[in-house]
Amino acid sequence: MTASVSPAATAAGAPPVRQAVAAALILLVVTGCALCLGTPYVPPAALAGALGGDGLTGVVVTELRLPRLVLALVAGACLGAAGLVLQEALRNPLAVPELLGVSSGAALGVAAPLVLALSVPLAVQPLLALGGAAAGGVLTLLAAGFGRSPSAVLLTGAAVAAALQAALLVLMVLADQLDLQLIYRYLLGSLSARTWDDVTGLGPWLVVAVPALVLCAPVLSVLRLGDDDAQALGVRVRRARLAALAISVLLIAPVVAVCGPVAWVGFLAPHLARRLRPGADAVRLLPWAAVWGALVVACADQPARLALAPVETPVGAWTALLGVPAGVALLKAGRR
Repeated sequence: MTASVSPAATAAGAPPVRQAVAAALILLVVTGCALCLGTPYVPPAALAGALGGDGLTGVVVTELRLPRLVLALVAGACLGAAGLVLQEALRNPLAVPELLGVSSGAALGVAAPLVLALSVPLAVQPLLALGGAAAGGVLTLLAAGFGRSPSAVLLTGAAVAAALQAALLVLMVLADQLDLQLIYRYLLGSLSARTWDDVTGLGPWLVVAVPALVLCAPVLSVLRLGDDDAQALGVRVRRARLAALAISVLLIAPVVAVCGPVAWVGFLAPHLARRLRPGADAVRLLPWAAVWGALVVACADQPARLALAPVETPVGAWTALLGVPAGVALLKAGRR
């Protein structure tokens, strides 16, 4: 006896399959561009040999291009997932790390020692970013009454982010010319000269953040119903929002410490996930927000490397340049 599949079940299963195929094809193209294009150019047929080779081509592919690609994918996945967590927790599609003081606080925590000529080990930079991001988030919650109103949190976060950016600008006035160039490149987000050490440095943070993210996803689906309904179902709304912010900080801070604040990924990736999976809850949207965030950063890094070669441009400039019109188009499509 053969099992029958209803047309409704087939229609419900088709979009995720098409989305997975599209994401896999984009990843394949991006991987080929990231590993083959540049100086030296590596033909696709020679790529397998270059990955295990000891010559110049092997070193370039294995030690420079591959860790940069992996870092772009991991960083984008973290930013995309963090953006979805914030938007679902605050029930606002405009709730992104850049508007809640989290990214600005993390950037200030990393850039301040550089401006003040303080010698800080690389291993401590994620802790500085974590402290700055937590400070920005706590300031937002304190000023907004610890999340009593999602709209108040968003508006207050925008004000806190502006204040932290102003503090960073004041510090930049004190920097010399060389430090100022480094800070400018860092604040735009850059993947240049990143190695496997930068990739592995994100590992301990992900070990903590990913399980917390999995546990948080069902609660986010309940928060979407509204505060009153969520409380009726046994969810402590204010604690849930605090937990969501803490998880976002764990995802954003180490990425900002390594790559700088890569803008618009936390906004664009969740909207792409919702556009391609309309009606899905947070549990189903979360992995797709991470996938599209990874692909957005990896795609944006290709023009960052190649558009003005041999000069590299910051990847954050390209995510903003491509993300602003794409985000506006997605918002308009969602309204229609």
